[in-house]
Amino acid sequence: MSSIESNKAIARRFLELVSEHKIEELCKMVSPSWTMHGGPPALPSGPDGIRKLFGTFGAIEQEWTIEDVISEGDKVVVRATNTCDQASFLGIPSHGRKQTFTAMFIHQIADGKIIETWRNADDLGRLLQLGARFEPGTPQAST
Repeated sequence: MSSIESNKAIARRFLELVSEHKIEELCKMVSPSWTMHGGPPALPSGPDGIRKLFGTFGAIEQEWTIEDVISEGDKVVVRATNTCDQASFLGIPSHGRKQTFTAMFIHQIADGKIIETWRNADDLGRLLQLGARFEPGTPQAST
C-alpha cells in the first residue's frame, strides 16, 4: 500500500474511532507532539490533548459519515458529516434535538502517526439547529 493510501486509511480510521468513542485507541494514532487547530482552546499536545478534547464533549452519541478523502504528500483532507445527539454544545442545551453538521479535517501524518490536525466545522449552523439566537451588538461611541 502506498504511503498516500495508508495515510488515507489512518484518516478514515481516526473518524471511525471518534464515532465509536474509543479514546485510548485514538491516543495511539497521534504523535506525542500532536496539536489540533480549530478545536477547543488550550488543548495539550499528544494523547493528553485527545483525552481533554473528549472531556469537552460531555454525553454524546455521534456518527461521522465520510464524504471525501483527498491526499497529497503527508496531508490528508477529510470532508465529513456528523449526526449527533449531545446534551449541549457551547453552552446551548439541545433539548433532545439531534444535530447534523459538516466539517473538514486536514491531518498531517508522518511515520503512521497524526502529528497535526486542522478542523473547520459548521459550528454556527449547529448552534442555530439548537435554537441559539443572536442579536446585533450596539455600536460603541467614538472617543
